[in-house]
Amino acid sequence: MAVKRIKPNIRSEDFDGSRRFYTDLIGLDGGDGLDWILFFGGETREVQLSVMKRDIRAGVHPDVSIEVDDIDDVHARCVAFGAEIVYPLTNEPWGLRRFFVRDPNGAVINVTQHTE
Repeated sequence: MAVKRIKPNIRSEDFDGSRRFYTDLIGLDGGDGLDWILFFGGETREVQLSVMKRDIRAGVHPDVSIEVDDIDDVHARCVAFGAEIVYPLTNEPWGLRRFFVRDPNGAVINVTQHTE
């Protein structure tokens, strides 16, 4: 199992302000997305930041997204450990298989794997 990237998820209700801040002030590209999430990045896929309202499917805000290459293995280890699964392992219609797990500090981690 390998981690492919780690991406912070900032909660926001001010998408216009977020676009201005992250593109004009910080210098990230992007600011496009859906009505509940915006994506900002750099020259490589590994440099990405998400700004989102409450997650549209899970109904809870994930603090961090971690993309892995074997989500079933990570999910099984989390369950065996007794970690709190906040959102079940789900195949999402936008090409992700994911689940949310709470870390020992209370942070919600969105563990993902691309299916497309």
